[in-house]
Amino acid sequence: METQNAAYEGDFHGEHAIWLKHGRYEAAVLPERGANLILFRDLENGFRYLREPEENEMEDFKANPGIYGIPVLFPPNRFDGGKFAWEGKVYELPVNETDRGNHLHGFMHQLPWAVDYIKGDEYESVVVLSQRVRDGHLYKQYFPFEFTISLRYTLSGEGLQQHVTVTNDGQERMPNLLAFHTAINAPFVPGSAASDYTFKMTIGQRWEMTERMLPTGQFQTLSEEEELMKAEGVSPYFASMDNHYTAVPQDGRNRMELTDQRTGDVLVYDVGTAYKYWMIWNNGAGGKFFCPEPQINLVNAPNISDLPAEEMGLLGLEPGERWEETSSFYAIKRTK
Repeated sequence: METQNAAYEGDFHGEHAIWLKHGRYEAAVLPERGANLILFRDLENGFRYLREPEENEMEDFKANPGIYGIPVLFPPNRFDGGKFAWEGKVYELPVNETDRGNHLHGFMHQLPWAVDYIKGDEYESVVVLSQRVRDGHLYKQYFPFEFTISLRYTLSGEGLQQHVTVTNDGQERMPNLLAFHTAINAPFVPGSAASDYTFKMTIGQRWEMTERMLPTGQFQTLSEEEELMKAEGVSPYFASMDNHYTAVPQDGRNRMELTDQRTGDVLVYDVGTAYKYWMIWNNGAGGKFFCPEPQINLVNAPNISDLPAEEMGLLGLEPGERWEETSSFYAIKRTK
């Protein structure tokens, strides 16, 4: 099915996909693979903004779903020994990062999601997916709350928008721990090289991390290149990065901007101010993709007792309450 503005079920390298098309843009979500928005493309210019698996990379994607597209992390990042404390109780997730003794990233990016709504018209193309945690759900073994996560992806002439909602459907106050391990291609312009790219991010301070990648409670002095990240920009591959930062919005926006200095094409990833932290991972400065990851909370926050919950982004939802945020990807063309 090839129409200019549409939302429909189809295939992506043998996987069930929901395709969104609008004008020059297309995107695809894989419901059975963690509701991962696996691609976002500008067809007119041949741009591929997200790291998407080629057909011969699908087995690697299935084994490592966290480093392609936009995986949902709930709860995100690392928890010491798999444990997290919450209001007088200690819950335990399996240790799946065995070399460091941590639980890493939860399971939401690996589970099938329900497709609740698909629609495409001349205004926008939309898909809504959800994960409802009730009795019998995998998460009830480890995270015994009843809740719903809803993801709405909207594609229009303005670009791609993501709206996420977490709703507490149970009778107990629950922690809200969420991030997205967004994998951005750099370069995304055909014919450009990694050396053509600079990026900016609204970071504040960098947390010092232990060898197990858990915060020590101290900040580290930013390098000269990290200071450039907050200002005119720097290569996303200036060094190997697996860094954790506070988010400090600039001009009311919390964002990453990636610029192709050769062509003047810019990808803006505006995540919204509800995300209080960033992770940045660039796969050992590999020169192909990097992950600017918006995150609600400090890594291992439920296990840290000497910092205020608000400062750590350790948020609670009362029964019936919901948390939501909207992020967007859009393109700019800058002339030299």
